[in-house]
Amino acid sequence: MARKTLLLVEDNPDDEALTLRALRRHNLGNEILVARDGQEALDYLFAEGDYRERDPQQLPQVILLDLKLPKVDGLQVLERLRAEPRTRRIPVVVLTSSSEERDIVRSYDLGANSYVRKPVDFEQFIEAARQLGLYWLVLNEAPDGRE
Repeated sequence: MARKTLLLVEDNPDDEALTLRALRRHNLGNEILVARDGQEALDYLFAEGDYRERDPQQLPQVILLDLKLPKVDGLQVLERLRAEPRTRRIPVVVLTSSSEERDIVRSYDLGANSYVRKPVDFEQFIEAARQLGLYWLVLNEAPDGRE
């Protein structure tokens, strides 16, 4: 069985560190990749730019996606993912500080699987990241990606 990979798309170094710490603290032995802006995430997923040598068939099991990103925002990333047959079924969890109703509605309209507002409290944030990792990487059954 292939090792499940998580792609974290996060531009805030503090939130990145907290999320990585929470996932590793709870012994989720999965590979965690980080893209620090929307363009880097798209380049990774579609094997473009700095990632053009990467095998484009190797896709993450789940994507944790912030909305407020430089270069290409999270909603644009989600829209591109859902437009491509190869990436449209990858579970995407929007993990953001935005509680704006329009962001929630737009995320689901574009095909987000879940919308989670980042807790401000450190312990709550750690617990939220743990639960996300446990559910999406251990419990959730996803299709193998073959058409």
